[in-house]
Amino acid sequence: MTPEQLVTEFLHALETRDLGRAESLLASGAILTFPGSQAQFTTLAAMASWASTRYRSVRKTIAGFDRVDSGSAVVLYCRGVLAGEWLNGTTFRDIRFIDRFEIVDGRIVRQDVWNDLAELRPRTDA
Repeated sequence: MTPEQLVTEFLHALETRDLGRAESLLASGAILTFPGSQAQFTTLAAMASWASTRYRSVRKTIAGFDRVDSGSAVVLYCRGVLAGEWLNGTTFRDIRFIDRFEIVDGRIVRQDVWNDLAELRPRTDA
């Protein structure tokens, strides 16, 4: 599986809440960092619990990848837009994101997420 296929499969598994499949694509000890001062996770269950306090659903439309091979690791930037539903039932779309993945031996060891969700988040969900 290419790094691009790995990341696409991982994001799809998260979107469909198939945490078991997503977990199988992570290296032991993987770190997931999302926007916010306390948003660093070492388990998908913790990340999903945190996300459930911010929105009901989110999906990513991937516009492209930028890849850097660095020794034994691949750094892959995934960029595109988000769509989904806030906790209050209103929808959002076309919110830009960039995810940076570090991949070693065919597994994700790190994900860093940047997006504009906080800029557009309804005040009632704050």
